[in-house]
Amino acid sequence: VDFLSAGLSSEGQCDVLRHFHCSPAFAKSRPVPAEFVDDKDKKRDRSLTTHEDLFEQVAKEAKTKAMFNMVVDVFIKRDIRRRGHVEFIYAALKKMPEFGVERDLNIYNKLLDVFPKEVFVPRNFIQRMFNHYPRQQECGVQVLEQMENYGIMPNIETKVLLVQIFGEKSHPIRKYQRIMYWFPKFKHLNPYPVPQQLPKDPVDLARFSLTRIANDLDAKVTVYQVQLWTLLGSNGEEITLPHIVGIQSPSQMELLAKHNPRRPVFVEGPFPLWLRKTCVYYYILRAEPAPPNEKVEEPFDPERCLYYPLQLDLDLDLDLGDEENFDVEDLDEGPVFAMCMTSQGDQATLNHWISGLQQSNPILGQVPTLFRLDTPVRELQASDDMEPGCACRNENQREESQPEEQPENRMEEELTRGQSMKQ
Repeated sequence: VDFLSAGLSSEGQCDVLRHFHCSPAFAKSRPVPAEFVDDKDKKRDRSLTTHEDLFEQVAKEAKTKAMFNMVVDVFIKRDIRRRGHVEFIYAALKKMPEFGVERDLNIYNKLLDVFPKEVFVPRNFIQRMFNHYPRQQECGVQVLEQMENYGIMPNIETKVLLVQIFGEKSHPIRKYQRIMYWFPKFKHLNPYPVPQQLPKDPVDLARFSLTRIANDLDAKVTVYQVQLWTLLGSNGEEITLPHIVGIQSPSQMELLAKHNPRRPVFVEGPFPLWLRKTCVYYYILRAEPAPPNEKVEEPFDPERCLYYPLQLDLDLDLDLGDEENFDVEDLDEGPVFAMCMTSQGDQATLNHWISGLQQSNPILGQVPTLFRLDTPVRELQASDDMEPGCACRNENQREESQPEEQPENRMEEELTRGQSMKQ
């Protein structure tokens, strides 16, 4: 000991390292610094960003199904232990709509195949009771929930993969069983289904939309004008003629023929109609409700509809607590005579639609037609080159000498109106 101490003192350059030992209880009771938690979150965000960048790097030229499969194969072959598979699956689920594979069942099965097999299966009832590997099970449930949101029904391959990954008594298997119970019940429940692929031709799309709105088998769809390109001879400018597609049923034609010529009809719109992710707009030809003195109640034809009678005369005995009069609010919005769809909803285009309707409905030549179109200026201007039988007028017409309202003043009025409504 003296020799070692002398040697160390002679050199003077070596430092003696002292090791401090502490109990395990003290190490467990020490609080975890907040910076370590932040570092874990940062690493997790970096891993997710890295996987998203992997999709972007591989699919620089085109985002297709083949490119998506290539990214999944690259991740599977990169590491045999599949490290970071949960973050990769979440990133893949987020990128599926961009690659157009959000409705492909094979892609979902391939994402489930990314999980390691027979690793997250509980071995006893205690592990099963305490939700064995909850993070991986939540990821598997998320894959099934995205399939449910897009209406994709799993198959037997999906069940085999879930059993190999999580076992027969797990949350993903329960989610699979619920989907397989409810999806067959609701698959053909909608009597008016919308196809997955809508028509790309605007005329065909308008015909399909109007038929869906009318809900009348006797309604007739008429194409008044298709979309055409014309050239002006003098200026050489290219002008597009918008398409005009209308629909009208025989019952609407009868109502229009009985309409009082002294009361005007209105062209209103546009009204939106959503077909999956596509929004189309339609216009209607309607009239105000008739006054009470002009209403004539016609008797119902008992043989008009044998399946759904329009009138029931039931002589029922009343009890002491029954009331003879029912308090039912009857709201009359007026009849709708026709509908149309067009790519350009200006007054000149709708005038062409009214002129086409006049051939099958001669009364339109005697009835004044008013336009109620939603325009940014909220001002309706009468067109000079109108059909002789279509008398169009302006409602709430402003004076020409009155200056237009500035957009800043209009914005201030809307803000003050919104604040007053909140208060």
